[in-house]
Amino acid sequence: MFWKLTSLSASSPVETILDKESFTLEELLDEEEIIQECKALNSRLINFLRDKAQVEQLLRYIVEESPDDADSKRAFKFPFISCEIFTCEIDVILKSLVEDDELMDLLFSFLEPNRSHSALLAGYFSKVVICLMVRKTAAVMNYVKGNQNVLRRLVDLIGITSIMEVLVRLVGADDHVYPNFLDMMQWLADSNLLEMIVDKLKPSSPAEVQANAAETLCAISRNAPSALATQLSSSSFVARIFGHALEDSHSKSGLVHSLSVCTSLLDPRKPAASSSSMFSSYRGQHMFESHVPVSQETIDAMLPKLSDLLKLLTVASDSKVLPTTYGELRPPLGKHRLKIVEFIAVLLRTGSEAAEKELISSGTIKRTLDLFFEYPYNNALHHQVESIILSCLESNSDLMVNYIVRECNLIGKFLASDRDSNLSSDSQHTVAATGKKVPRVGYIGHVTRILNKIGLLSNSNGKIKEYLQENSEWSEWQGSVLQERNTVENVNRWGCGRPATVQDRTRDSDEEDRDYDVAALANNLSQAFRYKMYGNDDNEEDHHNALDRDDDDVYFDDESAEVVISSLRLGDDQACLQIRIGSHSKTTHSAARPLTQQVLIP
Repeated sequence: MFWKLTSLSASSPVETILDKESFTLEELLDEEEIIQECKALNSRLINFLRDKAQVEQLLRYIVEESPDDADSKRAFKFPFISCEIFTCEIDVILKSLVEDDELMDLLFSFLEPNRSHSALLAGYFSKVVICLMVRKTAAVMNYVKGNQNVLRRLVDLIGITSIMEVLVRLVGADDHVYPNFLDMMQWLADSNLLEMIVDKLKPSSPAEVQANAAETLCAISRNAPSALATQLSSSSFVARIFGHALEDSHSKSGLVHSLSVCTSLLDPRKPAASSSSMFSSYRGQHMFESHVPVSQETIDAMLPKLSDLLKLLTVASDSKVLPTTYGELRPPLGKHRLKIVEFIAVLLRTGSEAAEKELISSGTIKRTLDLFFEYPYNNALHHQVESIILSCLESNSDLMVNYIVRECNLIGKFLASDRDSNLSSDSQHTVAATGKKVPRVGYIGHVTRILNKIGLLSNSNGKIKEYLQENSEWSEWQGSVLQERNTVENVNRWGCGRPATVQDRTRDSDEEDRDYDVAALANNLSQAFRYKMYGNDDNEEDHHNALDRDDDDVYFDDESAEVVISSLRLGDDQACLQIRIGSHSKTTHSAARPLTQQVLIP
């Protein structure tokens, strides 16, 4: 071939080094093309690098910190290139490593407690070990089984995210299946691995350690049913996790991360650990189906702790004050209380009758409903409470349906909040800023959606239908306010144009290529959102004031219209674009704006 002519082809700098009578590993590592040559499977280079002495030196660059007086090449370049050489996944080099116990000891010596563990080297160590676990799985697992201190040292360093990733791979929470997979999972379950990880949730542990331990346990739970996941969902482990969560009321981080694990154990929509066909086929033949029902033992172990969680939802003793653009939160809800509400929502979705009875008797559901109104701009809270309400309404238990509708006076509270949608001056925990117009509450969209759902459920649930028939205020509100609001929010009736739907896929190309008037669309959408946004026909003064507001109150500019037009032309039925139109100011105080202020583009 023409390019093989010696006089015309350029010699690789790596070949030039290899042609020398004597050269060092550092000379090769300093050459920019060494990774390219490794990937090209340069036989002379690979035969040099596979030698034990060279593999050992590559490992030392990865696991040993450089001296303080070392130059940048020793401190940064050589460790990086050494890691890249291993992750090129050259079989003979990896084989030289895993078949030599001394080299494996050197690699895992990085985990020794007397060493420094910089994030840089930890990342390189993680990449090399994960590469070995993928390509030389059996050899690595046999090494771990023969050196059980590796598990303890990995858990001790779980606060380093790169080390946590190794641990997640080790417990099988990925799509890599190997011949003795089940045996290895059983061996891990028989070890004290889970106890060590769960103990990292203690309040005394740093927040990053608690977070990574929780993430590892969540990965194990989503890999159910495996031996480790079954062990984790047992009553003894659930009690231990809750013990750490409630051990110190001042440790909010421990509570949040412990409840994350419990939520993961309860989630009935656990995905399969992988969507790969090989893994699904393997599990279908040898292991299990992807959907795993929640164990009643797991739920029963959590119920005695609900009363303690309810106490933490009380905000009266909290004196913190958080200034916001709309006023002050006294106190802010806090991530730990939000996590408790999320846990309750997931617990209800399991459909456990025992859980429903305990939540009713403890007053937990009523308390979450109170929080819904006490924090009118916390969209994350509103989302979780909406889930709780819908679970109660859709429950097969008449006791639960009667409790949420009658005892909690759900509809009465919602209708009262809809009548006066401005922030109440009597609000204790959310106080409006002085000297400013009282803002509108941010949960009206959720209220509208829930009440629409109640109207729909009344067609199939006799208890709900009976209550609605007794409530004259509901009948009047549904026939006027709700019906009119649904009409306004029906985007298919808007004069500015209807979003693309599945039925529009048959239109011809000439129709698809039509141009849209951006300015006209922006103006029409703005007018649509102004229409009765702040009041109804029964309040002419409010209606007049709403129409007289200037353009800054309701903004929808040409740039936003361009986004809508792009969505109209895309017509992707898998995507949903939500464009929010601000009110009162361009600062959105809650992500949950009323449905009258949203455009949904299917």
